[in-house]
Amino acid sequence: MYLDDALLYNQGYMISINDLDSPLFYLFDYDSRSFKINMSFQHFHQFHEIHILLSGRASHLIEGDYYTLQPYDIVLLRPSMLHKTEYPSGGDCRRLIINFRVPDDSPALHEMLQSCLQPFGAEVPIYRFTGETRAQAFSHLNEIFTLGKQPMTPLTQQFIHCHFLQFLATVAQHAGESSYEPQELSDSITQKVYAVTSYIHRHYASELSLEYLAEKFFISPYYLSHQFRRVTGFSFINYIQITRVRNAQQLLLYTDMKIADITTSCGFTSFSQFNRVFNKFCHTSPSPFRVNGAVTPITAIPYEKEPSPGLPRIHISEPTRLRRISYAVFCLKKKKKYKIPQDQGTTRMHAYTDTFKYSQC
Repeated sequence: MYLDDALLYNQGYMISINDLDSPLFYLFDYDSRSFKINMSFQHFHQFHEIHILLSGRASHLIEGDYYTLQPYDIVLLRPSMLHKTEYPSGGDCRRLIINFRVPDDSPALHEMLQSCLQPFGAEVPIYRFTGETRAQAFSHLNEIFTLGKQPMTPLTQQFIHCHFLQFLATVAQHAGESSYEPQELSDSITQKVYAVTSYIHRHYASELSLEYLAEKFFISPYYLSHQFRRVTGFSFINYIQITRVRNAQQLLLYTDMKIADITTSCGFTSFSQFNRVFNKFCHTSPSPFRVNGAVTPITAIPYEKEPSPGLPRIHISEPTRLRRISYAVFCLKKKKKYKIPQDQGTTRMHAYTDTFKYSQC
């Protein structure tokens, strides 16, 4: 254990309270990542997430928008938001990931909690603090780090919950002091491609064509098609289709919307097209996915062309990964040995007697 300038850190250290299906759920994951395990496409989940970079450099894609990060930047991601982190080549980057769900069904606490969560809804939900403000915010996370070393009694859990709400309240109170500003990329065409991906994420339900977006962003269709594949690793058409499928997955898993309504709300012109495209990327049709999707490996297609810098070729879906995490935590609590399924593909899990760690690869 050591103090990394501002935050206590232990490689592979994890603190968890309750499981993924509980109204109150916390997972604090202290680990490192490298470019070798970058995700191919953006993912989603149905809880809040906080990403804090502790060393090195990284970038974050949020709904197609590109943001550069430096140590101690705080990225706030609300549920259902498509996102991914990209790490550059070189040494590993340390980071803290916090996944959480806090119930707000109490009338007395609803307004207070909504105030704490307000920064998640900002147009650019990334915060950069310095000096006393950063020290005040991170002091609560350090208290949680220390509490995680103690026996996890109901009182310990309550202390962790209180310190975490204080952390959120501090970020919300000082949000206006954040010095974070999105940086434009030095490569103008790459910047333009990310502007196109951002537009796709905001208008995936509408009719989109290469010619329309090329005209809108003042670039020839041929050049946009070529550069789009170079930057994202996907063809223009497949990127739109994957974005629509990802959003359809959310609606299938977490709402009671009829499949016919999901078809139109996600930009598909007919159910037959929706079914065909969904099968293309998920290897199952929408109806079975709704029943089994959270426990069945759902993969994105491989890159058609390796983007720059080089990234891995496939990524398991977030609902699948977190279900396995939940099961591994259950095995850990019951002191059972967790056996990694042979079909797990791109996810490794390790259960130890004193901690639980998961890693994507």
